[in-house]
Amino acid sequence: MFTRQKKADVIIPTYKPDETVVMLVKRLLKQTYPIHEIHLINTETGVFPEELYCLEKVRVTHIPKTKFDHGGTRHFGAETSGADFLIYMTQDAVPVDERMIEKLLQPFEDETVAIAYGRQMPAADCKFIERYTRSFNYPEKGFVKSAADLKQMGIKTYFCSDVCAAYRKSVYEELGGFERRAIFNEDMIMAARVIQTGYRVAYAAEARVIHSHNYGWIQQFQRNFDLAVSQSDHPEIFEAVKSETEGIRLVKDTAKYLINRGRPWLIPSLVITSGFKYLGYRCGRNYKKLPRWMIRRCTMNPGYWLTVTDVKED
Repeated sequence: MFTRQKKADVIIPTYKPDETVVMLVKRLLKQTYPIHEIHLINTETGVFPEELYCLEKVRVTHIPKTKFDHGGTRHFGAETSGADFLIYMTQDAVPVDERMIEKLLQPFEDETVAIAYGRQMPAADCKFIERYTRSFNYPEKGFVKSAADLKQMGIKTYFCSDVCAAYRKSVYEELGGFERRAIFNEDMIMAARVIQTGYRVAYAAEARVIHSHNYGWIQQFQRNFDLAVSQSDHPEIFEAVKSETEGIRLVKDTAKYLINRGRPWLIPSLVITSGFKYLGYRCGRNYKKLPRWMIRRCTMNPGYWLTVTDVKED
């Protein structure tokens, strides 16, 4: 077992937190690996469960909505932490069991591992196709990735998710931490830098959380638009690896899965959803050619664009 002498802080950005967040925090406090502190960085909305103020080891910081950023807010959490490991989670991810933190930190026994991310399991209401997507991105068996895997794995080499991920703080600081301005994908950008520097990223399949979304077509478009914007802004990372190939493989594998499971009638929905994803991705890769009004309709994070200057005006 990974030594418990190492301190681990959990950092969770929250927005309109509900009872799921209370349950998340309570489950974290019961983990076999003791957490030093749980830092909730809440975007002010006037809605916040009073119970969270009273739980042990919980610190709450409120920030105005204009100050929230996917990278900058998480980096603020890192700056306020004195722990050896930074564990990031989202407010809608709940540990499956009491060993989640323990299993997430085990890969760090290898000194070359700088990041470990956990397995996301589908929620009870998760749709059939999304359940397969979970298993595609988060298989049952764990592994460790390095620069040597780029040729075979491509963009998946850099895959990481702050829904449930741990960072070795010394390496995090060595590489400058998260992007201070990031519309999305701060985790993959950091994972790419880790791998390009010679460290490794672990997928800890036994560190499980319940987390899934039932996005509609427009939401899929918007999510992939933002993902592509982040890739476009970091050509030094993403120009050498292609995302489209992995997307095509997911569609093909999902179609085969639907046929094998006797649900071919879901294939039209898969095709349409994939079309919205691809269209959103292509628009995001070319966002600098779009007028600001169109970008505001394409994005899932309109607040991010309030201070962006290198786009066409309305």
